[in-house]
Amino acid sequence: MTRAEKTRRILEILDELYPEPPIPLDHRDPFTLLIAVLLSAQTTDARVNQVTPGLFAAGPDAATMASLTVDEILDHIRTCGLAPTKAKNISKLASILNEEYDGEVPRDLAALEELPGVGHKTASVVMAQAFGVPSFPVDTHIHRLAARWGLSNGTTVERTERDLKAVFPEETWNRAHLQIIYFGREHCPARSHDLTECPICSWAATKKRIAEESKKNRSGRRKRRSKD
Repeated sequence: MTRAEKTRRILEILDELYPEPPIPLDHRDPFTLLIAVLLSAQTTDARVNQVTPGLFAAGPDAATMASLTVDEILDHIRTCGLAPTKAKNISKLASILNEEYDGEVPRDLAALEELPGVGHKTASVVMAQAFGVPSFPVDTHIHRLAARWGLSNGTTVERTERDLKAVFPEETWNRAHLQIIYFGREHCPARSHDLTECPICSWAATKKRIAEESKKNRSGRRKRRSKD
């Protein structure tokens, strides 16, 4: 089976499971989406969705957010990972948007990547989900599954993004990246996953990959039993 054939079959399964995948981070507009995605680094989406209602009530737009002190922002996001650094970045980011972009989020990948705390993945999510620009943001789930499915060598996130863009039709990128995230969470976890029982891994993964992960799972179970 070629990568193109494999990709078509994967898309069929994902479209059946998640025909209209929702954006997992609660937001109202490009600005609140940008802040939510920034907060999601090393933090679960569920945790972000718990803290953003209070944060967005205090700072619903760039101008209002910029008027808050770093400590005021931190009070709202304290339970998120790397909260002190994120609070500083949100404050700086809001000031830049307010002063240089009339409070609007730029519709430009390079401009987004220059903002404090905004990396390539965050910028790509905003381009895809706020502005509808075809993008393929790669998070840990997508990175892991692309390697398991033999669609990428999995050595770097950048390489994974290039490989996936090469095999998935451009018009599917924005929904496919969300579909793969949901699939990874619900069907294809990182640990203790039996690839032979997975709706996609069972046929998309190589025999070598299945054997390697099976061996890793057995080793992990032995270590846990020895600790008990």
